Amino acid sequence: MSKQHEQHTLVRTLVLGILSGGRSATPLAVLALNHDRSSLKGSWQDWKVFSTPLGRGLLVASAVGELIGDKLPMTPNRISPAGLVGRIGSGALVGAALGTTGKRDLRIEGAILGGVGAIVGSFVGWGARKLVGATTRLPDPVVALAEDAATIAGSVKVITAD
Repeated sequence: MSKQHEQHTLVRTLVLGILSGGRSATPLAVLALNHDRSSLKGSWQDWKVFSTPLGRGLLVASAVGELIGDKLPMTPNRISPAGLVGRIGSGALVGAALGTTGKRDLRIEGAILGGVGAIVGSFVGWGARKLVGATTRLPDPVVALAEDAATIAGSVKVITAD
């Protein structure tokens, strides 16, 4: 694996972590849906959560549930301690998985970057959502739908990029 490929992989893990800060389950679900993609060949494809139909189905169901649950008024804030822990874990998992896709195992570096990215993405996303809502006066669910679209599109772009 060239140094350039390693750097590309690590940047991708950071970006997926940031996206996990927006919607914690979306990057994992997109990775699960691309399980058989040859350009993503790595040991992550053997991890039970990604290698079994049940595991992949649960990841996708979690993402769908989060997209719905985010619009509910009783949903806790993403920057609450419980919200952050889940997002950090999700970012670390997707970063570790992507870190196994090269000749050199970068799962530790990927997990760290994914977790840090999730923290950054959580706070930046929270602030951006509040700012957009306040400046446009759009209802929060409408702003949330735009955030959903951006997170899904970003996750697909990062994961399917070769």
